[in-house]
Amino acid sequence: MRYIISDIHGCYDEYMALLEKIGFSDTDELYILGDAMDRGPEPIKVIKDIMGRSNVRYIIGNHDFIMLMIMKKLMVEITEENYAAHLSEDDLRDYFFWLRDGGEVTARQFAKLPTDEKFAILEFLKDSSVYEVLEDKGRRFVLVHAGIDRFRDDKPLEEYECYDFFFKRADYKRRCFQDGSTYLVTGHTPTFHINPDKSSDVYRANGHIAIDCGCVFGGKLAAYCVETGEVFYVSGLK
Repeated sequence: MRYIISDIHGCYDEYMALLEKIGFSDTDELYILGDAMDRGPEPIKVIKDIMGRSNVRYIIGNHDFIMLMIMKKLMVEITEENYAAHLSEDDLRDYFFWLRDGGEVTARQFAKLPTDEKFAILEFLKDSSVYEVLEDKGRRFVLVHAGIDRFRDDKPLEEYECYDFFFKRADYKRRCFQDGSTYLVTGHTPTFHINPDKSSDVYRANGHIAIDCGCVFGGKLAAYCVETGEVFYVSGLK
């Protein structure tokens, strides 16, 4: 079976409980729609577990990307030759806003890692996908973190910039792909902001499947099964 999870945000216990609930095994495949990092208690444990599984495909999210860009800068040795130009005011501003937006826990745990583990995490994030496409029984699932910025139905996915997939929120009131058998599967926006009843359940309408159920905010962590359409939940522990 193929499963999709999104926005774990350091919720390691819920993530492990969800894998146990779906009976995730070496014969299954897992697609994670980004944002394993930041906010929750154990982002580094989450990303290290993901990295250790050969049957997991990771799609980078905005929190992951920001962490990657900032830590790449901070991992460079500062010398007399580069100190004046290496970190700009924009870099320091981005670092401050990242810390304020949940990055503080990631930065603190990342700093305690051996250097080789730090580089391995950054390399993993750098090599992650920005989208994946799955097919099943005549249906097509386009997996991205947030949405598709400047979307055109006739524009091939490979012609978009990487940034188009992990910052711009999807418009859940409108269908993207006019082909009724194609679904846009996203995280990024907690579903209690999408569902009319404010529930933390997977949203399925207008060609969208939104699976960020706001676990780190006290909602749920969800796993969507591609083959069956079944959804599995674990409640957030916050």
